[in-house]
Amino acid sequence: MSKVRYEKNAGVANLRLNRPDKLNAIDGDMLEELDFYLSKAEHDDDVRVLVLSGEGRAFSAGFDLEMGEPAAGEDRADFIREEISRDFQSIMRFWDFPKPVIAAVHGYCLGSAMEISAVCDITIAAEDCRFGAPEVRYGSGIVCMILPWIIGQKNARELLLTGTDKVSAERALAIGLVNRIVTADKLMDEANAVAREIALNDIDAVRLTKKALNESLEAAGFRNALAAALEIDIRIECSESPESQEFNRIHAEDGLKAALNWRASRLP
Repeated sequence: MSKVRYEKNAGVANLRLNRPDKLNAIDGDMLEELDFYLSKAEHDDDVRVLVLSGEGRAFSAGFDLEMGEPAAGEDRADFIREEISRDFQSIMRFWDFPKPVIAAVHGYCLGSAMEISAVCDITIAAEDCRFGAPEVRYGSGIVCMILPWIIGQKNARELLLTGTDKVSAERALAIGLVNRIVTADKLMDEANAVAREIALNDIDAVRLTKKALNESLEAAGFRNALAAALEIDIRIECSESPESQEFNRIHAEDGLKAALNWRASRLP
């Protein structure tokens, strides 16, 4: 079964993450399908706007935590660098997409899925949506350090350093992570209505306006800052402290919940 669904109607392409049994956790196969359909929409002159959403109970729980293992004889650090760099490029694919992208998010929108929603041009959230960046709880870093550029330093520091996964749609709206909130049953109608409103505009003017908006941040050092943060994330993933080794052992033997409970039990 395809892990991404794609359909087109009246100038709007709808791209839906389709791994509902795993809360649309994004694995390697899904990344390949996303890249294929993004290329398809990019080169289709009939597509003026892209809407990204998720099937089932959630937009996405983020990247699949099971990274896999390097092949025999392959250097572990090189393997990790390649995997994380691929993930980073997949997120930035939405930022670099030349046509407007609207994210319609519901249920859980966590980790790198939240980063994807943040790099989209417009984000519309169902009122049941929960956001978060729990990476530090797992001993991981941030693949795409987009949040400071979207929600500001103070809000980004709070979300990323606490590792919270309980940011409500109302809080997300207040800090600028989303543009608007609607009821869950109206989410796709609202996203497609905004998409059609954009699609009615001059296609070249829209494309160049998005380009100008992106370049205004890149002139301020946006791309260099993301690249530097990516190197730090690779460093985090390649390092092994006694704490991270024990966490990973418990995770492998008893599951993620047990590992998180072990970490919580270490504090008085």
